[in-house]
Amino acid sequence: LTVLGTGALLFLLLFCLFLHINPCLTYSLKNCSILYEDNPSAGVSVDCANRDLVSIPDDIPKEAVSIELRGNNIQTIKDDFRGMSRLRYLGLRKSGITSVDDGCFNDLVSLETLMMRNNYLFALTANMFQGLSNLTTLDLSHSGICFIHGSTFRFLISLKVLNLDYNTLKNTADIQPIFQLPQIQTLSLRCNKLSSFESKNFLLNKSSSLQQLFISGVSLRKFSITTPIFPYLQVVELSTCLPVTKLKWDISDKTLLENITQFYVDENALSFKGMQNVMQNLISLRHFKVNMLVSWIKRGLLSAVCKIQSLRRLDFFYNNMNNKTLKLAPCSQLAELYLQETNLNELTNGSIQSMKMLQVLNMSDNKLTRVSNDIRSLAFLKILHLDKNFISKLDCEDFENTTRLMELNLNTNQIPSLERCVLEHLTDLKHLDLGYNKLRAFGDTFKVALHKLEFLDMSENDIDILSSNTLGGLQSLKHLKMASDDIMLMENETFPELRNLVDLNVSFPNGYKPELQGLQRLENLIVYFGKGFTFKNLYQNKHGGLSDLKLLKSLTVIGCTDLTFHLKNLKEMLQAMGHLEAFEAVDVFEEAPDVDTFQFNPHLSSLTLTNTNMSHLKPELFRPIPNLQRLDLTNSMLRSMDFLLQANLSALKYLKLTDNKIIMINEAVWEALPSLTYLDLSYNLFTCECSNAGFIQWVKTNKQTQIVDAHRYECSFPVSKEGTLLLDLHTQSCFNDASFLCFISTTCLVVLVLFTSLIYHFLRQHLVYGFYLFLAFLYDSKRKKKNDGHQFDAFVSYNVRDEGWVYREMLPVLEGQQGWRLCLHHRDFQPGKPIIENITDAIYGSRKTICVISRSYLQSEWCSNEFQMASFRLFDEKKDVLILLFLEEIPAHHLSPFYRMRKLVKKRTYLSWPQAAQHPGVFWKNVQRALQAGGAVTEPVPAGH
Repeated sequence: LTVLGTGALLFLLLFCLFLHINPCLTYSLKNCSILYEDNPSAGVSVDCANRDLVSIPDDIPKEAVSIELRGNNIQTIKDDFRGMSRLRYLGLRKSGITSVDDGCFNDLVSLETLMMRNNYLFALTANMFQGLSNLTTLDLSHSGICFIHGSTFRFLISLKVLNLDYNTLKNTADIQPIFQLPQIQTLSLRCNKLSSFESKNFLLNKSSSLQQLFISGVSLRKFSITTPIFPYLQVVELSTCLPVTKLKWDISDKTLLENITQFYVDENALSFKGMQNVMQNLISLRHFKVNMLVSWIKRGLLSAVCKIQSLRRLDFFYNNMNNKTLKLAPCSQLAELYLQETNLNELTNGSIQSMKMLQVLNMSDNKLTRVSNDIRSLAFLKILHLDKNFISKLDCEDFENTTRLMELNLNTNQIPSLERCVLEHLTDLKHLDLGYNKLRAFGDTFKVALHKLEFLDMSENDIDILSSNTLGGLQSLKHLKMASDDIMLMENETFPELRNLVDLNVSFPNGYKPELQGLQRLENLIVYFGKGFTFKNLYQNKHGGLSDLKLLKSLTVIGCTDLTFHLKNLKEMLQAMGHLEAFEAVDVFEEAPDVDTFQFNPHLSSLTLTNTNMSHLKPELFRPIPNLQRLDLTNSMLRSMDFLLQANLSALKYLKLTDNKIIMINEAVWEALPSLTYLDLSYNLFTCECSNAGFIQWVKTNKQTQIVDAHRYECSFPVSKEGTLLLDLHTQSCFNDASFLCFISTTCLVVLVLFTSLIYHFLRQHLVYGFYLFLAFLYDSKRKKKNDGHQFDAFVSYNVRDEGWVYREMLPVLEGQQGWRLCLHHRDFQPGKPIIENITDAIYGSRKTICVISRSYLQSEWCSNEFQMASFRLFDEKKDVLILLFLEEIPAHHLSPFYRMRKLVKKRTYLSWPQAAQHPGVFWKNVQRALQAGGAVTEPVPAGH
């Protein structure tokens, strides 16, 4: 049984893999969303953030690799993650957690990151983290933790980073087990209630692997490392918490001090004297960061700091420097200096001039009005950040000596112009950011200099005009941002020489005729059409206009409310873009594009058309792009999804139709989208009636498509259900009614089939006879209206097997000797005419009908038809028009199936050829008398001999 069960399970799994369906994975999540992934093989990521959850949803897929549950009110973590062996990230920040059951993480054997900050844990129990043997990062900050069991961390054998900031830990014994973790590298203990941190209190069996320690506390008085338990410690931060307390520093281990390469400290953490002593011993320090140092600067701290010859990076950011003089002249060895957000409005001469080796200077978020003289002298400077200041002018001398600059950030200043001489010496510059300034003109700055520049941001300036070949010298440029609402005029041939450009973000002003010739390598283009822009005639010249964009992969077109954009021009733009993979249009079209818009873009895989009236969207639009995988039609006034039925989007995976007017969804849509894995229909006008029952059932049962926030979809119709949830609609009655109707219909059909079979089997001859009686009735009615005469004396009805007797015996006598005119089917039927019509014409066109009856005659369908019509004529006209002539002796019981003939034989005289063998002359005389008779039908005794 075990073998059979295992085999059956293996077969089931293989079968599900074959169908690309996971039997355990459901996508109709009630309170979460599965994030769309271009590469689903990487795993399922679930977002349950900010959903007001009081418990962890039980429908989260077991195959999830990432779960975000921040911003809820879960309170207790129970056995909610059972079976989630693939989970690598779990976010439980700000979730109101007060308790965690022991062993609740047992199945999370692959978890690497656990974020549990901003909760109310208070105490960490012994088996709380059981099973987390692969966890590398744990954040428990801001959680009110005051007690940690001695065995809490014993399961975390792979833990490298632990954050316990802003808790209420008091005892050194609580944190001792942390240092015994074999892989621990970073420990953060900011703002706890520890009174001291002394290595002599840590009873460790071996040295700790700790490399970074961040510590502070409202009660922390002493920081002492006197035993060699931290041989790998390199980074130490001593910060302060309110209320401010002074900390006593005591590290007698010279080897440890020599290993510290990064030291971060608040001004109030140590006394000035204590700080001086510390700095004297940090002989290997490379990175020093200090906050709130104004008073220390006054007392000469910087001179002590700058004596450390190994120092390479100094961070003074987030300090209120005001107009204090920075005496950094002794720090000539620095390679990096960070002074952002220090409230500086000036660097006085000599502040940093001596830093000849300085390569990185960050002075963003200050109040500088110009480039200081000291900056001009930094010949080895490679990165300079002066963004978010008040610089209003750039002089030719500002960067004359900083010729090695590779990155210059001047974003968000007040620079009105840019002369050529300002940047002409920066021949190594690769990154230049001039965005969000007041630039109106920059002359020929970019025509002859900056040949190595790869990134240029000129967005949101006040440029009046972009002259032709303005950017001609930027031959290495790969990324360009020039979008702005204030560009007034852009001349043709603005971008002719940018042959290496890969990304372009640009806006076209009113009256401009887009011309991007020369951009053969452009892959990504974002175009903003300014207010009042018209695009009536696509400008093309000998250079090709837009036709050179043959390698373009991504095109984004963003318009405005009064944009006049002709669809014909768009099609011409797209015609040359044979490699286009993504197209996005926002506020561009007034109506759906023409069906042939993308006929030259067969590789398009992502299409976004938002803020457009797509109410008349035709499925033919998508026929030329069968490889489409992403489709976004947000806010497009769509009333139905039926256009997808014939759109041929078999490869579509992502579909977003939010903010539309969809009321009812046709179930057949999902059959037309076999690859769909992500669907967002939020903010539509759903009707809560049986017309959506199929969609509701599909949402709850499908195993392939993630319907984002489906359990939040609200009803808009009918009015009585407005505001209720769509998935709360009871659909059972809808399917029950349909089932009952199917049952009734099926039952009636079965009864009808049985009844028809019985009639056919037992009353077939009656039905056939009735049918031909009806045909004869119709014919007779027609004939009476026409009042036609008789063409023949008699119509001879016989079977083909008796044809020899008719020609040999009957014709020579009746036609040759007696002179009667007979109608024979082989001779007198009209060719091409239906047989039934020929028969009825022959019977009603003759005075009499002679039926030559034999066993073969009785078995013939056509002979039976002829006899039945002739008998109807006898019944209808009440005249002697039927002559029965038997060629064989046929017993009466053999005539039982032919009830009409048997009835006539009983009532009428008939002629028998076998009995006339001795006297054939008498037989033919009787036939002659029968043909001569023309009165009403009589009822003689049936002799016939």
